[in-house]
Amino acid sequence: MASRLMGTGVTKPLPLRQSPWSRLRGRLFHVYFLLRRPMTLGVRGLVHDAATNSVFLIRHTYVPGWQLPGGGVEVGETFVESLARELEEEGNITLAGPPVLRSMHLNKQATRRDHVALYLIEAFSQDRPKLPDREIAEAGFFPLDALPEGTTPATRRRLAEVFDGVEASPYW
Repeated sequence: MASRLMGTGVTKPLPLRQSPWSRLRGRLFHVYFLLRRPMTLGVRGLVHDAATNSVFLIRHTYVPGWQLPGGGVEVGETFVESLARELEEEGNITLAGPPVLRSMHLNKQATRRDHVALYLIEAFSQDRPKLPDREIAEAGFFPLDALPEGTTPATRRRLAEVFDGVEASPYW
């Protein structure tokens, strides 16, 4: 619907309004689809120290291998907020500039609905090394040409995509 402005020949759109029932119905559909088709979102941070050409990797206490830090995006959190939180928790790393979104991946190993955003971080600070805790067994910076034994295949693929120009896979 539209209304014509008097004497101008210009048509102005009327504001969209939803009835209370329409709003409720929309929210019910949203809840239905959330329960019916849940999707999980995650972030991983590729923290690159250009001065030493090294990357920050972690080794969890509950899964094997060295990998990029990251985790799940919480309700009400943006991807960058989640990334900043995970970097602080897993590496005592603080963003000092905007991270660059490099790629999105479907992680079929987790579930058919898990998607991971990979960010490149080159502006950061680390005020102290990450000490082991209940979640992180080890953490540190490693030269790109001397990654630790046990670096996961997915981590090696992400590094090749970012630093060697390999085409990004849609899968983690």
